[in-house]
Formats: sequence, C-alpha cells, structure tokens
Amino acid sequence: MSSYSVGPELQVLSPGVGYGILAGIGAVFTVVMIATTKFQNQYSAYSTKQSEEFNTASRSVKPGLIVAGIVSSWTWSATLLTSSTFAYAYGISGPMWYAALGSSQVLLFSMLSLMVKRDLPGAHTFPEIVLSRHGPVAHAIYLVFGWITNLFVGATLVLGGAQVVAGLSGVNVYAACFIIPIAVAAYVVQGGLRSTFVADYIHTVILFVAIFVFAFTLYTTDDYVGSPARFYELLTEAAKVTPLPGNAGGSWLTFQSHGGLIFAGLIFLGSFSTVWLDQAYWQRAIASKPETSVTAYLLGGLAWYGIPYGFATAMGLGCVALTGSPSFPTFPNPLNAVQVGGGFSAPATAIALMGKNGAALMLLLLFMAITSATSAELIAVSSLWTFDIYKLYINPSATSTQLVMQSHYAIMAYTLVLAAFCCGLSASGIDITWILTQGGVIIGGGGIPLGLILLWPSRMSTVGAIAAPLISMPLGITTWLVTTRLRSGEISVMATGDLTNALAGSATTCGLGAVVAVVFSLIFPYKYHSTDPSHLARPSVELAIEDKSKDGSGQQRAPRESAPESATATGNEIVDFLVNNNIEPLNLELYHKARRLAISACAVFFVFAMVLFPFTFYGTGFIFTEAALTGWVVISLIWVFFSAAACIIWPLAESYDDLKGMVQMLIKDTTSR
Repeated sequence: MSSYSVGPELQVLSPGVGYGILAGIGAVFTVVMIATTKFQNQYSAYSTKQSEEFNTASRSVKPGLIVAGIVSSWTWSATLLTSSTFAYAYGISGPMWYAALGSSQVLLFSMLSLMVKRDLPGAHTFPEIVLSRHGPVAHAIYLVFGWITNLFVGATLVLGGAQVVAGLSGVNVYAACFIIPIAVAAYVVQGGLRSTFVADYIHTVILFVAIFVFAFTLYTTDDYVGSPARFYELLTEAAKVTPLPGNAGGSWLTFQSHGGLIFAGLIFLGSFSTVWLDQAYWQRAIASKPETSVTAYLLGGLAWYGIPYGFATAMGLGCVALTGSPSFPTFPNPLNAVQVGGGFSAPATAIALMGKNGAALMLLLLFMAITSATSAELIAVSSLWTFDIYKLYINPSATSTQLVMQSHYAIMAYTLVLAAFCCGLSASGIDITWILTQGGVIIGGGGIPLGLILLWPSRMSTVGAIAAPLISMPLGITTWLVTTRLRSGEISVMATGDLTNALAGSATTCGLGAVVAVVFSLIFPYKYHSTDPSHLARPSVELAIEDKSKDGSGQQRAPRESAPESATATGNEIVDFLVNNNIEPLNLELYHKARRLAISACAVFFVFAMVLFPFTFYGTGFIFTEAALTGWVVISLIWVFFSAAACIIWPLAESYDDLKGMVQMLIKDTTSR
C-alpha cells in the first residue's frame, strides 16, 4: 500500500512499473558504469584507483563534457517539476524567471571557476580554499554549510522524484526514497567523478529526447491542442473562465504577475546557496581544463536555460490548456493545491497527452534527472569527507588507495543519511516546492561570503568570513518564522511555505550575509595566516618558485599525494609539481581572455535576460497575442535544439580521436585472443 497519494486519478501506472523503472534502470546503469570504468582503466591514461582520478577526474575533462555535466547536474527534478508548477501557477513568466535566474548563477560561477584555476589549482574542495585563506574555524563553518547544502539539494532531487513516482505508480514513497540514492551510489562507487560525467551524458541524451517528444506531441499532433494557435486559444479561454489572481487581466500570458515576481526573488536568492555552496559545481570547475572552464560554464548555463524554458512552457502552460480535455486526469477539475505543490502539473500534462505511456516516459525523464544530479552530489559529499576531514585531520599521509576507499565509505554513508532525511521530510508533509523555496532561508548566508572569498581576496577578512553565515542564518530564520506567524497566524508546513513568508526569510539571510561580510571586513581587516603545513597554502607555480622546500611560515610542507606510477621526475620542480598533481600549467594570455569573456558574458546576460527583457514586459503589462505566443514557442524549441547540440554532439566531436584510439585498442585486443 502506498504511503503517499495525491489522488487515484493520477495513479495510472502499476507499482510494478514504478519499481521496474527505479530498480531496473538503476541496475542497467550500474552494469554500464562497471563496463565503462573497466574500459577506461585498461585503454586510457586514467585509472579510477587513483584518488585524483576518482575525485577530480585528473583535472582533464574537456569542455563539451563539462557542459553536459553542468546541464545534467543542474537539471534537478525541480527543474522539470517546479518550473512547470510555477508556469501553471503564475503563467508564462514562470519558465523565463526559472531559466534566467538559474542560468545566471552558473554564469557567475564561471568567474569563480577561473579564480580557482588561477589561485588554487591544486584544491579539491571549496572548504580547502577557505582553510588556506581564513583558517580552521572558517573551514569548519563552510564545510558544515556545504554538507547542509548537499543534503538540501539531495532532498530536492530524491524526495521530489520519490513522491511523483509514488503518486503516479503507487510505489511506497519510503522505499523509493531509499532505492533512488542506492541505485545511483552503486554506479558512482564504480567509476568516481568521471563516471558521473559519462552518466551525465547518457542521461542528457534521454532527457532531450523526452522533452522533444512531449513538446512536439503538444504543439503538433495532440487532438485537443495540436498547434500554437489552439494553444493560445485555450489559454485565453482559461483566463476568462478562471482568471489568474495577481496577473494582469487574469491572464496566463503576461509577465505582470505579482506571485511570479516573488517567486523570481526566491529563486535568485536561493541559488546563491544551492550553487555557490554546492561542492558538485566546484567539482566540475576543478575537473575542467584551466583555459576552457569559463567557456564550459558559459555554454553550460546558456544550454541549461533551454530546459526549464522549453519544458515548463509546454508542460506547465500545457497543463492549463489541457484541463478541459477529457483525457486530463482530473477532468473537468483543475489540479488541487496538494497536487500543485507536489509538482504534478507536468505529470498531469504527460498523462493527458500520451496516457500511461506519457506517465512512464515522465517517470523515466525524472529518473534521468534525479540520478544524474544525485551522482554529482554523492561525489561532492565524498570529496568533502575525504579531503577536508580524513586527509586533513585523521590521516595526512594517506595513500591514493586509502583516499578512494574513504570516498566509497562516504558515498555509502551519505546515501543512507539522505534516504532517511527524505523519509522524515515526507512524513512531515513537506514536498519539493517547500524544499526549493526554503533553501535560501537556512543556508543562504554563506553563499555570497564564499564568493567574496575568491572574488575579493585582498579585502575579505577572516572575521567577515566567519561572522557572515553565523549572524545571517539565525536572524534569517527568525525573520521567516516571525513573518509567518504575523501574516498567516500559525507556524505550519503550509504557512512557512508561503512564498511571501519565505522571501522575507531568504532576503534577510542572503542580504545580511553579504552586508556582514563586507562591513566586518572593512571594520575588522584581520586575516588568518596559516602556520600548519597540512593546510592548503596556494599550491601555485609562484609559491614553488619562491621556496622550494618550505611554506611561508618556514615549516616543511606536508607531503603531497604521490603521483601516478607513470609520472617520471623531470628535474624541473615546477613541471614535476604540476604533473604530480595532475595540473596543467596556466596560459596567462588565455586566462586573461577567458576572464574578459566571463565578465562580459555575465554583464550582458544580467542586463538583457534579467532586467530589460522581463521588466519591460512586466512594466507594460503586455499580454501575449497569438503571434507573440507562437514566436515564444518556436524560440523555446530552437533553444532546446541548441542545448541538445551543445550537450550531445559537442562532447562526441571533441573526444572523437580519443574514443577512436581506445576502440581500436579494444578491437585489437579482442581479435588477438
């Protein structure tokens, strides 16, 4: 018997189908990853038995695969479910706000990734960076914030997916909360970070195929909609029958939406924590090549934009248009509040378009999104444990084999903790929308200060780095709860999940975090200077030149992890340092070009995508005409095509020679036996 239900009308699949997708596909991916890992270890220069390969992919991943990884890891279940929910609840502005604000954080991260490559090329995690600049107290604070972020992001992925699977197929939601992360952990343990990139690629291919199937079915072949013109007609009729409160003219086809603007603020503030404090994003910056990391993040952000934009336009607004169709699961009634909050607008559209096949494809699509992003979270958590606890404090001289084993233990432990956490949230009545909108309240105070640690290193003080998250988090939570009590009259899951209440808390937490970091840095300019040789002390070429055997304090440096067996000493210390740490020398000319590109791209995107375009439509109260909506739909599909090309074709093209050589070696070995 299912422990989670949003109504029998949405449960169109049998539990067997649900369990088959969860366990069966997970088993298939595990077998694929085992084969891929064996193939890589035997026919490439990289071995997953080395810690650097397992945790950082030897810092050698090419930009095309980084793009696919960014798109895949940022395509949470919330990307598909919540973006559609807000399109259903607030109209056409929902997909645009979700896409623009989410992409903006990835674009901003391109500058952070470049700073990592320039200043701390040997770092494995972002707390290591904090440790090197602000000491063990700040390191502990940001490490805890990183783990909390991983837990929240993991819950967004696993709980959202588990509840939808339970609602559509009747599987036990608690069983789903355990099966999903365990299925992912099984293949991540086999292949490490590079396996997550390979899995990302496979997942992304299936993701785009499913998006195209749903979109073209809605816009071209569906008996009830079938064309953009009919789509416009149905949305216009819906505004007359049930006007949308808070929207100009009650229309779903306007940007002038009070609720949509509040939602935009929440996504913007929450993203500072769910991106900047998520080790999974730093992992990709660390794994990429120095001069191509910016290109990868910029294209990754723009490619990801097309997914919520195209998918939510079709599946969120499609849910409004299809409500009057006899094939709609709750016909003739719209979805109720519980179904909307649970993210069932997109699944309802899938059922209306394709029946049981649509529901099954939706589950497959969600499973791809969940497992891909969850795999990145598992590797991220394992890296935090391995490098920020085990190697730093427990066993500083750990071998590569020991570090890999610790990564495996951390992955298994986090899997069980995440599953139990999701079960507790589900039992408390919390859904995916609540988790997504409350993240900024709880952990938002650390995001901007962390960014300043890298982007403002000359002025950011240790006092500011430590005080910002510790002051902002409790005050933000207090503001959130007080606002909830005063506005809603009670403190409950539903009341705290109100967007206005959540915005008050998020704005306080994120705003205070930024203000405290800047003000305290100016008032208390003290900066920590490490005297501990186990701390990461800017492992750069310049430091190696300045002192060949000692750190800045005059103490002997801690021994670094041994190089792969294939590494041979050259006699040049700088070259040996870079080779032994799998670090490519930084080309300063290309670095400065990449820096200019990152700054220019972020500025242009912010001005046009986040200010001029949306607020022009908001201020004028423009309601889309049939021609405007048709153009919007066409552009969304073109953007998805661009995204698919960047994520599917580019990785194959850039790795063609490597793949060709590895396949030739495999064929040679096979035929010689």
